Amino acid sequence: TKDATTFLRGDNTFAAAGITEADQFRLTANQSAGTNAVVTSNLERVDTDGFLKLGTGLTNSSGVFSFPSTGYYLIMCTAFITAGSNHNDAHLNIQTTTDNSTYDNAVKISAADGSGGSTNYSVHGQFVFDVTNVSTHKFRLQTQSMSSSFLNGDTAKNETHFTTIRLAST
Repeated sequence: TKDATTFLRGDNTFAAAGITEADQFRLTANQSAGTNAVVTSNLERVDTDGFLKLGTGLTNSSGVFSFPSTGYYLIMCTAFITAGSNHNDAHLNIQTTTDNSTYDNAVKISAADGSGGSTNYSVHGQFVFDVTNVSTHKFRLQTQSMSSSFLNGDTAKNETHFTTIRLAST
């Protein structure tokens, strides 16, 4: 059997578990995208601290992410939100489409501040997406109610970021 030490050594434990794809992207600069705005820029594949994607990896086209193969994908997103003074809520949505056109909020990641000052929040959300067609099944990130709040980003470390892992065949 494989233990945590073997897993961390990276001796094909991912492949033995059936995991053939893992990728990670981050926001590279602070972004106040406004209310209901798709995050289309300042997104990069993580390229520091020893990260290396497993497999082919995602394709990014102006903030719309496509998968390299069909399968069940776990999408895990962390939003580092600075909620503005007396701002009741700020959200980052993971939106998915199965027809390459109509997007639905699969996950809403929320932060709120009522303290009278700006407050930082690191909030998380995740979703398992059954990608049966790589041409039509995609996802993107969308801000909501961000009028006095913003997403934190940095090109040297993960602040607002997401990870995808292909769990199994569909």
